[in-house]
Amino acid sequence: MEIGVPKETKDQEFRVGLSPDSVRLLCDKNHTVFVEKNAGTGAGFTDEDYEKAGAKIVSDAATAWNRELVVKVKEPLPEEYQYLQKEQLLFTYLHLAASHSLTKALLDSGVSAIAYETVELPDGRLPLLTPMSIIAGRLSVQFGARYLERQQGGRGVLLGGIPGVRSGKVVILGGGVVGTEAARIAVGMGATVQIIDINVERLAYLETIFGSRVELLYSSPLLIEQLVPEADLLVGAVLVVGRRAPILVPRSLVKQMRPGAVIIDVAVDQGGCVETLRTTSHTNPTYVEEEVIHFGVPNMPGAVPWTATQALNNSTLPYVLKLANLGLKALERDAALAGGLNVKNHLLIHPAVQEVFPDLVE
Repeated sequence: MEIGVPKETKDQEFRVGLSPDSVRLLCDKNHTVFVEKNAGTGAGFTDEDYEKAGAKIVSDAATAWNRELVVKVKEPLPEEYQYLQKEQLLFTYLHLAASHSLTKALLDSGVSAIAYETVELPDGRLPLLTPMSIIAGRLSVQFGARYLERQQGGRGVLLGGIPGVRSGKVVILGGGVVGTEAARIAVGMGATVQIIDINVERLAYLETIFGSRVELLYSSPLLIEQLVPEADLLVGAVLVVGRRAPILVPRSLVKQMRPGAVIIDVAVDQGGCVETLRTTSHTNPTYVEEEVIHFGVPNMPGAVPWTATQALNNSTLPYVLKLANLGLKALERDAALAGGLNVKNHLLIHPAVQEVFPDLVE
């Protein structure tokens, strides 16, 4: 099969769909990989690296896109809609619940689009979302600590505190992969950490990881109202697979936070769980609203592309190989991969996205 790897076009998105190691394995299976010039440069992979792995370097995006299977990292942007075509397979993160326009463009094109974030194993695990969730969770506290610095407009709070001065307080909404990893870094920095979640079993599991180092609390609107105003750093880590994240923190509650506090909402690519949160970019990552710093970058792992590309490929490559070998027939043999199918032949397939956009369901 011919496989295209375009260069990512999202602001400061330096990850790349396939690493040279992945390309070599695909070429060894007699597939042909077309990599757009400089697609991997930001992640530390040169065109020469790809050529040595067996790839063909192409000079423009259209040539990379014009393939049977296109492997990316982030969703197509409006300027890329022109490359979508019928009977093409697209394998990437999509997050369709947050974008009516992208969903319609995919439907109009006739492409078959499989979203990394909705590939789901029988036990409910999300194998292609997990590696980026780990990275985003860890980065959320790393970024949060930075923006709490006074020179960045923050409160001037050191998350770890020092003897005689209290540590910063980190409140995490959601105890899934993102929330767990955010807590791991926050605890390591010495912060006071609270995780709020609606799953009692998950909270019990988190106790086996953190013991008494993290306060684990069952979520309720009243509890959120009590804890959010006291947070120096609020991390949104809510995930509802395929659906828009629910708003847990209204504007009225943001108003009660201290001036210079920081909100990092990792759920922004699914709409965000904080009412005042809007999408930002790595170029302009923050803005201030209600005197609180808001960070809404949807592609946070793009900040560490060397790590993130390899972590992503470790998980996606087995599925890429199945698609390259079998095309859409791979979905008949792999239920997890079939669960990732969002759009096929002008039809909206994924039930969660159908609920979000009923007007696009035939």
